[in-house]
Amino acid sequence: MAEQEVDQAQDQEALRQEWIRTQFQKANKFLAEKGIMPNKVYADESRYLAPFVAIWKMDSKKPSKQTFWVMSGDLPADYVDVNVAATARDAIRHFSMMWQMKAENIQRSGLTKDPAQAQFAELLISRAEGLYKMQADDKIWGPAA
Repeated sequence: MAEQEVDQAQDQEALRQEWIRTQFQKANKFLAEKGIMPNKVYADESRYLAPFVAIWKMDSKKPSKQTFWVMSGDLPADYVDVNVAATARDAIRHFSMMWQMKAENIQRSGLTKDPAQAQFAELLISRAEGLYKMQADDKIWGPAA
């Protein structure tokens, strides 16, 4: 029985590592589509809450070297300048608030007459609420986060 549990744990870790690799590729592709060429990842400051969200601290290549928080996962990919948040947890809180405001702007502007925009606003609200709950959960982050 113990051997089976070890095998299951190894399988779960392999799936987790594959998910992390996939999210890393998604984050890189997203930045590249925005005209930002990723250069370096700060793995010690990045966080992976599989299978929901990965938050990466990444540098872009020169000449306009900048550092960003980049989010990928079961939600729309997004990024912000690292100066808006000191930690991955703070960055998730920032994305949550930013997405709530984006959704509100979509709703107030009347864009929700377009079903795709209405659906996008609802997705932003749903994911923003999930992100807020995640960042508020000390069990996820521990006392030092």
